[in-house]
Amino acid sequence: QVQLVESGGGLVQPGGSLRLSCAASGFTFSRYSMNWYRQTPGKERELVATITTSGANTNYADSVKGRFTISRDNAKMTVYLEMNSLKPEDTAVYYCNAHWASLKLNYWGQGTQVTVSS
Repeated sequence: QVQLVESGGGLVQPGGSLRLSCAASGFTFSRYSMNWYRQTPGKERELVATITTSGANTNYADSVKGRFTISRDNAKMTVYLEMNSLKPEDTAVYYCNAHWASLKLNYWGQGTQVTVSS
């Protein structure tokens, strides 16, 4: 049974930090690129960060470059999103995604709420 379980969300003040985790099970984690998306009500889901299977390459949305860092531990089957200098506009539900492009496989977590507010 495929599972992606996010954790680490919560309420934080502007300028603060959070670290999201996504624990995977039920599939060969190391063969999937991993992504973090976020979504606010009434808007499309936005790709925030992506990391390749080995972790050698990462990409970020312009809105989070220099503030967010994606990483993965294939031995622990976990992907992380370190979020620093948080802004109110970072408020969203954050989703973990596993993607294998050539096989067109996509798995999603249930999401974790991040709220940035004073």
